Formats: sequence, structure tokens, C-alpha cells
Amino acid sequence: MTTATTGQPATVGRPPTTMDNAAPRQRLADRDSALAWIFLMPSVVYIVALVAVPFVLAIGFALSDVTAGDPSFDWVGTRNFRRAFDDPVFWRSLGNTFVFTAVSMVLIVVLGKVLANILMAKVRGKWVIRFLVLLPWTTPVSLSAIAWLWMLDSIFSPIDWLLREMGLLGSPGALFGPNSNMYWLGEPDLAMASVIAVHVWRLTPLAAVIMMAGLVAIPRDLDEAARVDGAGYWRRMFEITVPLVLPLAAVAALFGAIFTFTDMAVVDVLTNGGPNNATQTLTSWAFFRGIDGGDIGQGAAVALFLFPLLLAAAVAILRAVRRMEVR
Repeated sequence: MTTATTGQPATVGRPPTTMDNAAPRQRLADRDSALAWIFLMPSVVYIVALVAVPFVLAIGFALSDVTAGDPSFDWVGTRNFRRAFDDPVFWRSLGNTFVFTAVSMVLIVVLGKVLANILMAKVRGKWVIRFLVLLPWTTPVSLSAIAWLWMLDSIFSPIDWLLREMGLLGSPGALFGPNSNMYWLGEPDLAMASVIAVHVWRLTPLAAVIMMAGLVAIPRDLDEAARVDGAGYWRRMFEITVPLVLPLAAVAALFGAIFTFTDMAVVDVLTNGGPNNATQTLTSWAFFRGIDGGDIGQGAAVALFLFPLLLAAAVAILRAVRRMEVR
């Protein structure tokens, strides 16, 4: 009795070849879990080296009496935290941080939305407009802050000159009073307003780019259907655009809060915390005590106080984003 052939080569009893040995390696390369760890490893190393290790060192500094002149770690417990709580400048810096962050976040989100709508308009030379809008964000913060330091100068401010030319400054009936100068960085209220304005000027382009991503993702069918139904600009804005962009607006607010809480460059360059600590924030006060003052333990204790505040703000905003996405 004969056996029918199928045209396939016989493999029974054949020794394994190179192709058979390569099969396990191919299966390993196709494993999603292994590839995920391989691609995530650089980010994990980056976070551990530049975030986790400095955070642990900051905790160690805050619980010791280490200074610039004496780098030895002598355990002092919570003494640095108690000293911070007894310092009136700390509480003033904390209040300034909340005001600085709250006002900046509102302005950044609102102006970012307005700017995103402008950038989405179909006009000639739109790429030039986008380049000029993104320029504040791409410019180094120290360079832009120094430029604003000159523009807000108490004597040679071009803003004061423009206000005088418009009749709003320097005359008895002027809007800003008879003084010839505004002293933007010399008056406490004006100094805080100036710092907030410069910070908002820097971060608004970032919020605008995030908002543009949300505007581009809105289906055109919704807007066209609303137009056919007779909905005007403002109705389409508040019933279609704003609800769909709210999750990205919350993300922009989160980025704004993080950058505002942790940024001290604008305050340091413009006012250095003055006048009379009127613009001092937690980050600038921690730098002043820990680096400029040499009391590293005290500066670390003040800086660590930012962690629970940032954590609470991030958790609240992310929960709000999740609820918006569920709806």
C-alpha cells in the first residue's frame, strides 16, 4: 500500500536548523511587555537620576544642620521646618505663591484660548504670526527677563515714556496720576503685577499650542451643523468649542501651575523678591536661604513644602480632566 505525498518536505527526525533556533529570539522581540520596559528604561533612569535622587538628598538636607561652611550631616529632626514656620517671610512667600499661581493660571488659560483662536484663523503669513507668538516661550528666560527689567526701569522705562506721550502719565489730570514715573518694580503692588504679567507673557504661547491641538481635533461636522441650525459665534463657542477643549485647558492649567510653582527666574531677575519681600515666593525664598544664605538645611525645608502643594494641585486637576472625559 502506497502513501500519498503532500508536496511538503518531511521534518520528522530532521536535526534543528538555524531557522528553528531563531524562532525564540523573534518571539522575545515581539513581546510587548519586554519592549515596553526597554523603551521606558531611559525615562526611568532620567527620573531617578534627576528627580528621585535630588528629592532624597533634599529630605536628608532638611533633617540635618548642613550648611555651605559645614557639609557634615548632623541629625536635627524637624528643627528646620519649625524655624521655617516661625519665619514671617515664609508665610508671606506662601501667600505670594498662591496669589502668583492663581492669577497666572487664570490669565494663561484665558489668553491661551484667545491666542489659539487667533492662530487658527486663515490669514496670510500665518507662519510668521505663529513664530512671533512662540518666540517668548523659546527665548531663554534669563534673556527675556533682563529685557523686561530694562522695559520696567524706574527712570528709563519705554512704557512710562509711551504713557506720558499718550497723556496718561505725568500731568495733573492723567489717568495714572501726576507722577512722572510708575516705579513698576519699586511699589509692592506694581511689582507683583509686573512679575505676574511677565510670567503670563512667557507661558501663554505654551497654553496656546496646547489649545490649538484641541481646536484642531474638534470635528468640523459639529460646527457646520451648528451653523446650519442658526447658532451664532458665542453660542458655538460656549456649547461646542469650550466643552470639547476643557480637558486640554485643564492640562494647560496643570503645566502653568507646575511652571509657576517651581519657577523663580522671573522673580529673581526682576525684583529679587523685593521690594521688602513683596514678591518673594517659596522657590525664591528657598534659593535665597539655601544658596545665597548658605543655610542648605533651611532652604531644603522650605523647598520641600512645595511638594504637597504641587501634588494636591496635580491630583485635583487630573481628576477634573478624568471627569470631563467621562462626560
